[in-house]
Amino acid sequence: MDITFNRRALLAGAIATAVSAPAAAQQAEFFKGKNVSVYIGFAPGGGYDYYGRLVARHLGKHIPGNPNVVAQNMPGAGSFTAANFLFAAAPKDGTALGVVTQTIAVEEALKTPGANYKSAQFNWIGRATAILEVTLTGEKAKATNIDLAKQFETPVAGTGNGSPSEGFPRLMNALYGTKFKVITGYQGSNEGMFAMEKGEVDGALTSWNTLKRTRSEPLKEGKIHVLVQYALTRSPDLKDIPAVVELGQTPEAKAILAFYASGAAVGRSVFAPPGVPADRVNVLRRAFDAMLKDPEFLGEVEKLGVEFDPASGEEMQKLIADTANVSPDTVKKMQEILAK
Repeated sequence: MDITFNRRALLAGAIATAVSAPAAAQQAEFFKGKNVSVYIGFAPGGGYDYYGRLVARHLGKHIPGNPNVVAQNMPGAGSFTAANFLFAAAPKDGTALGVVTQTIAVEEALKTPGANYKSAQFNWIGRATAILEVTLTGEKAKATNIDLAKQFETPVAGTGNGSPSEGFPRLMNALYGTKFKVITGYQGSNEGMFAMEKGEVDGALTSWNTLKRTRSEPLKEGKIHVLVQYALTRSPDLKDIPAVVELGQTPEAKAILAFYASGAAVGRSVFAPPGVPADRVNVLRRAFDAMLKDPEFLGEVEKLGVEFDPASGEEMQKLIADTANVSPDTVKKMQEILAK
């Protein structure tokens, strides 16, 4: 992992607006002594939880007034519970932030039941990292590669209607002929992997980095099989594993899979509710940018070897808007597939 490169990329991509001294003083007065909650839309233990808590540990000292930043899990409905709360009910003053499913804009575009928010109306603060996710199967599964998943029914853990753990298997069933059977009800990727290891299901979805860090021995021993990576092109780490877009048999299928895979670029991003004053959003964005360059933050990232591919709030705001404006034809086809 090249942290120096990622820091340069962040600085090059940010459209930073400086915070004047009077404005900083005004915001310090507001934030001083307050609690800022980071609502995490999934249960403890998974990738979303890790990055939400990482931000909570380091963001406060970069916000004027140094508020106390606290992580709070709000799992449910593939993180729609948290997203809907942040859209409609959370304080609109900068004291509530969120980390939810990376497919938040995709699910809105698809009009997924339960997605009662407008993702482009959120105030996007910044991205800690993009994420490469994979579907894996366990030691006793018959499907040890993606083509065998076309021959054998393969139960996989699902974490909610709006999560990639359920969306991708359904899309691949329709567009590539796999026989994944989604077993829903798991609260996070960690629970899904435990269920796989206990034999409740054959497979699960998690990030490649999490899998390398937490299941390195079973990987080396061939007890875990990576079937597919959810990206537009193959990662250098997974040269022999197909990228999901490769599974599309037609231009339309490839376009659908590429659109859904765009969530990987959203990754583990932080946002504030709609209606937060623009000057306060700017302060939070600049605090987030400063956190990403903080030696203590970078030291923790490097020590644990987690993914780190940041982006500014301004970049994320544009990405979310572009995703929400997808072609109606693509939306219609995906809705038909995901409704089955």
